Amino acid sequence: MTDHIEDEQEALAPQNDSVMISDMYQTWFLEYASYVILERAVPAIVDGLKPVQRRILHAMKEMDDGRFNKVANVVGQTMQYHPHGDASISAAIVNIGQKDLLIETQGNWGDERTGDSAAAARYIEARLSKFALEVAFNAKTTNWQLSYDGRKNEPLALPMKFPLLLAQGAEGIAVGLSTKVLPHNFCELIDASIKHLKNKPFALFPDFSTGGYVDVNNYNDGARGGKVRVRAKIEEVDKKSVAIRSVPYGTTTSQLADSILKANDNGKIKIKSVSDNTAAEVELIVQLAAGISTDQTIDALYAFTDCEVSISPNACVIINDKPHFVSASDLLKNAVADTKDLLLKELQIKLGELEEDWHFSSLEKIFIEKRIYRDIEEETTWEGVLAAIDKGLQPYKNQFRRTITQEDITKLTEIRIKRISKFDAFKADEHIKGVNDSIAEVNHNIENLTDYAIKYYEGILKKYGKGKERKTEIRQFETIQANTVAIANVKLYVNWKEGFVGTGLKKDEFLFDCSDLDQIIVFRKDGKMSVSKVSDKTFVGKDILHVDIFKKNDERTTYNLVYLDGKSGIAYGKRFNVTGVTRDKEYDLTKGNPNSKVLYFSANPNGEAEIIAITLSPGSKARVKNLDFYFESLDIKGRGAGGNQVSKYPIKSIKLKEKGKSTLSALKIWFDPNTGRLNKEEHGTLLGRFDEGDKIIAFYKDGSYELTDFELSNRFETSDTLLIEKFRPEQVISAIYLDAAANQYYCKRFLIETQTLKNKFLFIKDGTGNELKLVSTLSEPNAIIRSGKKKTDWIEEQIALHEYAEVTGWKAVGKKLSIADIKEIALVPNIDTETESPTLF
Repeated sequence: MTDHIEDEQEALAPQNDSVMISDMYQTWFLEYASYVILERAVPAIVDGLKPVQRRILHAMKEMDDGRFNKVANVVGQTMQYHPHGDASISAAIVNIGQKDLLIETQGNWGDERTGDSAAAARYIEARLSKFALEVAFNAKTTNWQLSYDGRKNEPLALPMKFPLLLAQGAEGIAVGLSTKVLPHNFCELIDASIKHLKNKPFALFPDFSTGGYVDVNNYNDGARGGKVRVRAKIEEVDKKSVAIRSVPYGTTTSQLADSILKANDNGKIKIKSVSDNTAAEVELIVQLAAGISTDQTIDALYAFTDCEVSISPNACVIINDKPHFVSASDLLKNAVADTKDLLLKELQIKLGELEEDWHFSSLEKIFIEKRIYRDIEEETTWEGVLAAIDKGLQPYKNQFRRTITQEDITKLTEIRIKRISKFDAFKADEHIKGVNDSIAEVNHNIENLTDYAIKYYEGILKKYGKGKERKTEIRQFETIQANTVAIANVKLYVNWKEGFVGTGLKKDEFLFDCSDLDQIIVFRKDGKMSVSKVSDKTFVGKDILHVDIFKKNDERTTYNLVYLDGKSGIAYGKRFNVTGVTRDKEYDLTKGNPNSKVLYFSANPNGEAEIIAITLSPGSKARVKNLDFYFESLDIKGRGAGGNQVSKYPIKSIKLKEKGKSTLSALKIWFDPNTGRLNKEEHGTLLGRFDEGDKIIAFYKDGSYELTDFELSNRFETSDTLLIEKFRPEQVISAIYLDAAANQYYCKRFLIETQTLKNKFLFIKDGTGNELKLVSTLSEPNAIIRSGKKKTDWIEEQIALHEYAEVTGWKAVGKKLSIADIKEIALVPNIDTETESPTLF
């Protein structure tokens, strides 16, 4: 009994091979992390697939008979290779199917634009696409391994002859790292592959199935640290509503609508409603609140909602069982190199098969033609039969390209008598000749592998490229300052005497409506100035003189100031701009001496310089006690300038005598066709100098024109615009347009008679397919017209439009062009007239 107890205690005692929990954690966690990285989340560079995707495609290839299979069956087949649950496999199949490249689908597969999920796996069907069968499978060039339970063989990697990872994109989160490869355009990838094979430079940019716009300026070739900005396509429906025609990649219509409603609730935008009318095409209709402009709303939607998102690529792939961070160009170059290697293997395999075909066909021909089969009639043993055939072939062995083996002789004995009796020597020679030609062709392709690979890619593009054109338009986005597009959603109040400004001072004096993103600039009677953010209540200093919204880098708002220097008693006058400051810091606009104070102040949005009447103190020694001071005599300087002396005598009062005119030159405005926006930063084409009241005119392809002011918030859809320039009422408009119903071209000349801003006026015939082909404001425009049935027979004529048609009303139909079969119309540029330099598209 005692021995038994001792044995139990010894069994329960700690063993020497025990492991510390910390050591177990380090080992197990590392193994787990490696497993997730290699087997779950990160795609392999070889075929661009994650293990679950590779196993799905392999299972579908095994099941492939040309017909659709229930996805539930595909899931079951895949589970023979993938040691995980059916839910993850089903989700992966749906993900591949929605990309519409490797899998043809049938049934409700969901919608990535709306976020609607696919139907259950038992209700939807799938099969491999013809494209997948051509580029992803070849058992002869595939390396195999045993499945997880050892019952089946599965591919280590599919023999992918296409940059699949770049075409489909990939996203995965592993342990300690993640991957995000953006999808690219099918046709552009093939073009880039061909360029690489030709040693030509290429560039790759993402293309999303959801469409919209993308700014790729910071794409960084898809490597870590890059970023793309993606926008929904937003159009103005009318002055009270806008339509969203696409969603940014990774966003759904419901998420987009929620973000718009949230921005409205937060006071960033002001709308009445959002309606989701998405069916075959995305359409969200946003109804605007009264008094809100569509241009400002579109900018605000990009600034405050998911209508614009930033995506940061992070291309991480498995190379030789280790994760590596690469670029899009690296992925493409690697895919092209792998494709060349696979094509070479296929050619070498085919060459071997052709050589064997030639060898046995030649052997068979000699065996039958030389009647060697008769030599075996007297043989009684198998060894004797083989020796007799070998002896009969002896005189012809030097005609063969390799040694005749016993296996070759055995195959000859398997030829049936029926085949020997119907042997046709002519057909045999033709077959051997055809095999020789094929061998020569394959050898040529091996020797010229690069050219062969180019032809392969060209064939893929021709066969499968239709309908795979770019969906996402590449554009350069303008930077939208949130505070410039935010609506005035709060009211600002001020306590002039006590020095408080804020949105919560509702018992004090109301100033103006502003946005909670705005900054305010404050001037005080002691000559101090500061800028602070809009808040509930802020102390800015007693005796406030002026409060306004601060506009950074504003070089036109000019402040006119007369102040008394506390030390010398001299009054100084100055004009200055405030373009940039440190927030919540006080700036002294005087010489900084104690007891200095402001005697006169005005803020002028366009650099106006007024005349002020100055009355000196009665007791001063000055002989003239009343004088006028002209601010236009002062130069505009920085806020730190001391100013010019106005009077050394004490001043009793200063009053405004006469409002001033702007002393600034007219504002230069540029139009950037890349963004469709006006700007002052010299981006794009100079439209001209603009004073108050000047207008811009834009002509659109649908035959309408629109007058607008030169506010920088205005936006123009460049794809629909033919011409944009500064409006000059005296200029005659010359235009040529097509009446599609009658297939007739018209020329007309007219003056702009309307004055309404931001309202389109149709000046050509109204009808489906009617289109403005040419428009000009040149005084003597000339058009080149090319016409004819065939391009080789085109006739070119030049017409002086100012001589061809008279000036009529803007609603007139115009004069018919008598030229038949018009194919092209172009304007002859007037390079001699500097003032006539419109922006053409």
